[in-house]
Amino acid sequence: MDLDCIGSIVLAKYLYPDHVPVKSHLVHPVARKLMNLYEDRLGFMSVADLKGQPVSRMVVVDTRSIERISEYLRWVPEVGAIDFEVFDHHPQDSKDIPGALIHEKPFGANTTQLGLELTRQGVFIEPEDATIALTGIYADTGNFSHTNVTAEDFEVASYLLSRGASLRLVKDFLVPLKDKQQIALFYEILQKLYKQTIRGHIVQSCYMELEEDSQGLGAVVEQVFNIIETDLLLGFFFFPSKGKLLVIGRNSKSRIYLNEIMSAFGGGGHAQAASATIKTPDGPRMIERIMKFLEDMLAPATCARHLMTTTVNTLQADWTLLEASLFLEKVGHTGAPVVDAEGRLVGFLTLRDIMKGRKGNQMHVAVSKFMSRSVVSAGPDASVREVDDLMFEHNIGHLPVVLDGRLAGLVTRADLLDFKRSDRRRREALLEESGLPIVEGGFA
Repeated sequence: MDLDCIGSIVLAKYLYPDHVPVKSHLVHPVARKLMNLYEDRLGFMSVADLKGQPVSRMVVVDTRSIERISEYLRWVPEVGAIDFEVFDHHPQDSKDIPGALIHEKPFGANTTQLGLELTRQGVFIEPEDATIALTGIYADTGNFSHTNVTAEDFEVASYLLSRGASLRLVKDFLVPLKDKQQIALFYEILQKLYKQTIRGHIVQSCYMELEEDSQGLGAVVEQVFNIIETDLLLGFFFFPSKGKLLVIGRNSKSRIYLNEIMSAFGGGGHAQAASATIKTPDGPRMIERIMKFLEDMLAPATCARHLMTTTVNTLQADWTLLEASLFLEKVGHTGAPVVDAEGRLVGFLTLRDIMKGRKGNQMHVAVSKFMSRSVVSAGPDASVREVDDLMFEHNIGHLPVVLDGRLAGLVTRADLLDFKRSDRRRREALLEESGLPIVEGGFA
């Protein structure tokens, strides 16, 4: 039983809810981790449990060969009386299961065939089962890189993601290190890891000199990252003959943006995974400079309390729209937070809200009747990235900062832009101090 087989069985349970899954005594090594984690959820019977049981129907997945299911049949007294139904994607295999109704599709994964049937019937799938099924598709399609991948494989994968499948767990269940060289590098990196604490963050790193580029270094670093306890992992791979240093990073902290760090080296990626290639004749010296730069970059993060204006022009909830309109005109603002008598944030009023009241001849009505009560706000310790994301996602120019329900300050787009300009200048200064000259797109 491999991952695709298990994924097929999990989906078959939805199509045949009155059937019981039965586990083979042969489980592929790559599937054991998933089987152990989901043992209770999968609820497999053993083959021996079939002894003495009246079996009238068997649904077979991922094979159409009677030899492959012989371990099950030896416990069943009347094989000829069983109604067989088969779901398989191996058209080249034999079709020797007696009287079987065979559903065959040449998809990259057998799980895909059962997934399509579930989508056709509109069956609801639990997120855990969607994760198991998606793992099977990823495994049998080689992460959608095999030549037998079809559009249907992508279609079902998308459906499973919409049902809550976890890509993080899928990645964890797959074993990417199949090449002997990758496995050797994996163990060598583990032996060379150097652990340190930088600004309260646990950082582990390793340095290796390689003669030739090795395929799959990212997968090796990923696998190391999965088994060690660290906030940040940096793999430094220096190629003396080519005069270049490859930096591969992995990150587990939500407030560290690895892609932003790597971008300073001309690299890129994602917040949790990024890399950069730096031209240099001296790998160790370059690493010293990078670590110095990293230490400065990982200084306590700027947050909303550092950006916000603490003197905020506010509106009172019991003011009339006319009073609010005159006040906004006086201070030159297009909107302002609304607070109650105790200073608690209760809403936000804009000139657009006031225009609605003016059109309805309602300028004598209280602000509380026209203000927006669904106020997007942040806490004082929200990171700059979180502030930026909130303002972008909600298309707002003012972000109230709230502490214990009370308005503590206000961050505007102008505040955010000023910080970004100063932060860019700070990074450039850090690069120069570290001896890393700035050039367009990376380092010299």
